[in-house]
Amino acid sequence: MQTRLACVKSKALRRLTRARARRNESAPTPANLILRRSQTAAAQAQMFSSTATAPPYSRANPFPGKLVVNRRLSGAESAKDTRHFEIDLTGWGLSYEVGDSLAVYAMNDPQLVDEMIHALGTTGDEQVPRPKGPTTTLREALLRDYGITQPTPKFLKAIIERANSSTLLKDLLQPKRKEDLDRYLWGMEVIDFLNEHPSAKFNPQEFVGLLTKLQPRLYSVASSLKVYPEQVHFIVDVIRYESHGRLRKGVASSFLAERANDVPVPVFPSVAKHFHVPEDPNTPIIMVGPGTGVAPFRAYLQERKAIGARGKNWLFFGSQHERCDFAYGEEFEAFKKEGILTRLDCAWSRDQPEKIYVQHRMRDNAAEIWKWLDADGAHFFVCGDARRMAKDVDATLRKIVQEQGGKSFEEANQYVEKLKSEKRYKRDVY
Repeated sequence: MQTRLACVKSKALRRLTRARARRNESAPTPANLILRRSQTAAAQAQMFSSTATAPPYSRANPFPGKLVVNRRLSGAESAKDTRHFEIDLTGWGLSYEVGDSLAVYAMNDPQLVDEMIHALGTTGDEQVPRPKGPTTTLREALLRDYGITQPTPKFLKAIIERANSSTLLKDLLQPKRKEDLDRYLWGMEVIDFLNEHPSAKFNPQEFVGLLTKLQPRLYSVASSLKVYPEQVHFIVDVIRYESHGRLRKGVASSFLAERANDVPVPVFPSVAKHFHVPEDPNTPIIMVGPGTGVAPFRAYLQERKAIGARGKNWLFFGSQHERCDFAYGEEFEAFKKEGILTRLDCAWSRDQPEKIYVQHRMRDNAAEIWKWLDADGAHFFVCGDARRMAKDVDATLRKIVQEQGGKSFEEANQYVEKLKSEKRYKRDVY
């Protein structure tokens, strides 16, 4: 929820001294925290009792999924923890198309919730409002209803109003300091501000009013119902990194990797009509999907094989190391041997001194890409990182059209824009 993030570098302006003050005696003690955690684990299976029992499934009516496969794809030497997940759909009637996404409602880390309750000086049993529906306890609200990691502007302003020492934060909240504020907030979470400013007091009802609703995370579907009629597959990079002396975890990725085996996983399909495969099975497709961006293209290939599509298929994949980061590598190699995957070009950014990315492989094959697009009528798909990869791929595509098509800069841009208008250039980037 997003991208999508495993390798993060600290760029914070400074690390402020952590002040962990003693709270009032009603706050849970460390021993009580252990008890609370065991109680939380016992109650997790009931946390999503409001999930649906019949289709159609939606944001308001999620399907209570059962996670049946949680398998690490990346090797032991990899800097990433990339996981393949499968959810059982048997008997539930949930449907999707290749190219769609799966929305996952995660539950926050119980340990982080315990730390937050302790920092607030509460018991966790206080009644608080939920974004929708009846009131619930503070503990349950923080577990499943509210986003408790990223500080909201309302929360930061409340810290300034209540804390005895928040001069720096007040200065950074000035409009002209937005970039400095972003750098300062990198890796900072709500719990850091509660611990850093113990003089800022909040009652439970006020506190949840400063948080946002916990949003579902979207993951590209990595399977075809024609091959797996009772399952949905997806791939996730598990986010874990150190910042400001604490281990940080992605909300949904850590939930799926660490705590979802024995509890319902509420999910619903998110339709992406703009990213479906061409209706004509004879249409060639070019797919660019480094990292977890390869997910929909695994589904595309499964689907095209299942329906006997005769259109050519070309995949560009990239990651850090071939030996430990080739997600679904054996499957793609098998598709290639079977003739389903016409071409497979990979870019391994850390296997040689110079970094090689998917856009470099595109440049190496510029003439053939141009032939597929202009002569064969291929559709061009991109999935993955929007901040850098998608921009670089787009620029490379335009350069290929300009050089291989003998066009001016303006004409090349017009050609690419026409591909978009004809729905032959499709992107699912995040």
